[in-house]
Amino acid sequence: MLVAPSMLVADFARLGEDCRALEEAGADWLHWDVMDGHFVPNLTHGALPMAACREETSLIFNAHLMISEPLRYLDEFVEGGAEIIAAHIEAEDDAREFLEAVREAGGRPGLAINPDTPADQIEQLLPLLEMITVMGVFPGFAGQEFIEDTVKKVAQIRSMIGDRGVHIQVDGGVDTGNIERLCRAGADVIVSGSFVLQHPEGYATAIEQLRALEPDSGD
Repeated sequence: MLVAPSMLVADFARLGEDCRALEEAGADWLHWDVMDGHFVPNLTHGALPMAACREETSLIFNAHLMISEPLRYLDEFVEGGAEIIAAHIEAEDDAREFLEAVREAGGRPGLAINPDTPADQIEQLLPLLEMITVMGVFPGFAGQEFIEDTVKKVAQIRSMIGDRGVHIQVDGGVDTGNIERLCRAGADVIVSGSFVLQHPEGYATAIEQLRALEPDSGD
């Protein structure tokens, strides 16, 4: 299981410090939630804050583009240091064109899928993907309650993937109460915002608690 703390919950005045602290605490990736106030009803950081943090850590940057025209802004995130770049299948741009453009730019292409979008919408695009982000909440705000049907959707997508080397990432509402079920269903990348970045005992303790609930591969 890979742990990808969400920078949406970080202190925007101390992003560089938080990047370094999360790496030291054992995070695997850093997840950058990008919102445009149009595709989702919120505004967050874009490519520039992410780029400013690129030299602060060696962790993989995963840009999650919750924006209406992801292809239009793709180059900014590639140049800003994002290695894994995911747009929503519900966005206006053609998903296939976006995925091919990410690959051509040297990135690792991903797609995100909202809770009310059927899993079979991504099936034809699997050969182009390195990661699928399954939303455990409706995108736009941190701290929402986890949608239980997410576990079934993860299992359905894992079945579709078969032996392809595609990550399943779950974003939204993940904590110690559901992480084991998600991993058993087939998730292998966990995005955690509030649980990690607001944990009273610090980032390292939060990440250790998440990892402790990963099912044993021998189970």
